[in-house]
Amino acid sequence: MAEQQATFAGGCFWCTEAVFDDVIGVTSVESGYIGGTVRHPTYRQVCGGDTGHAEAVRLTFDAAVISYADLLEIFFATHDPTQLNRQGNDVGTQYRSAIFPHDAEQEALARAAIEHAQAEWGSRVVTTIEPLADWYPAEDYHQEYFAREGNNNPYCMAVVAPKLRKFRKSFSERLKTQAAAE
Repeated sequence: MAEQQATFAGGCFWCTEAVFDDVIGVTSVESGYIGGTVRHPTYRQVCGGDTGHAEAVRLTFDAAVISYADLLEIFFATHDPTQLNRQGNDVGTQYRSAIFPHDAEQEALARAAIEHAQAEWGSRVVTTIEPLADWYPAEDYHQEYFAREGNNNPYCMAVVAPKLRKFRKSFSERLKTQAAAE
């Protein structure tokens, strides 16, 4: 197995985690915080918008099964990279669209993906490429949040579930199971 990591921020980490949990070749997804100035921030601090952190996910994936370029394609298809510091009703720098490359090859692929997204979206893509920084896992109750609470949480039902359905329909060939597509 050619295990690698990828770190993406695309709005609320509950949404991003739910999407990448379904992707073939992704062996783990962890929600957390990156890109800020406070050491060991809490969810409350990050939501306050003063720490500089983004809500993000760190993926571990098998590069022999899915490429980093494929993960970038999914990333850009499952959030709006033209919204500055927001995704839908989630507003603030903690919801920014950002890529945190783990090496020079990932950075080059991220730059190419942004150019491709710019051409596809037709609007200015505001996704940033930021240096890989200290990673702080989110509190335990945020991990696998949609899998545990999706049917009980109005936000998840209104925001995460439709995004996940759209993703599953558009990327059915990249799902871990066909059951997830239904």
